[in-house]
Amino acid sequence: MSIEVLATENDNILARQEMRRRGVDFATPRVARWLRKAHLLPGVNVGLRSKSWDVLRTLELLDQRLDKKTPILDLGAHTSEVLLSLHQMGFSDLAGIDLNPDVAQMPARDSIKYVRGDLMQTPFPDGAFGAVTAISVLEHGFSAARMFGEVSRILKAGGFLVGSTDYWPHKIDTSDIVLYGTDWTIFSKDEMLSFVAEAAKCQLIPVSSIHLDAVKPTTRWLQKDYTFAWFAFQKVVSEE
Repeated sequence: MSIEVLATENDNILARQEMRRRGVDFATPRVARWLRKAHLLPGVNVGLRSKSWDVLRTLELLDQRLDKKTPILDLGAHTSEVLLSLHQMGFSDLAGIDLNPDVAQMPARDSIKYVRGDLMQTPFPDGAFGAVTAISVLEHGFSAARMFGEVSRILKAGGFLVGSTDYWPHKIDTSDIVLYGTDWTIFSKDEMLSFVAEAAKCQLIPVSSIHLDAVKPTTRWLQKDYTFAWFAFQKVVSEE
């Protein structure tokens, strides 16, 4: 599918177990994470256990669809484990961008190009990448026209936009919450369908079918119960 929903917490647990089996689990262990938060250990905390299912789905699609030399960009790369996992899988042309200056302290920075910059106005040339990833990024300060326009600009024809976002079929009000200095959106079913329509205006088309049903929340944060939606779009250039 091109858009699907995390159905159960157990699916997330199983995904992390599979990542460990494949040797692509780079989430910081709990003790180290706590020590870094207490400023007792240097470095950047990477990954989240709650972001296992969507990370694994992303890795699987890119591994199936792309050559290992394909240039890939990760949006919101600070703390993201996607590039580390792809590097472990043999992908060799990897870059990440984030407004947080600590992105320069990410692991494997000798092999992965990390850049501080605006996700909606990147410094990269047209058609620079064969894939762009965005794990739990678009729900923060999202502007469909700007984001999809920029992604389409830096993607090659046939390239992929793959990622995830917070989701629940019915609208959950988060208008009173500010995170990372910006607003927070838990996308509803109607908003996700609008998301697809806006992406299409920028030549980004779902790679296959769309499934947006959800029965039970899989996570709770800031007193909001919701789950995650994973998406995959491909840049299709129409023939004129």
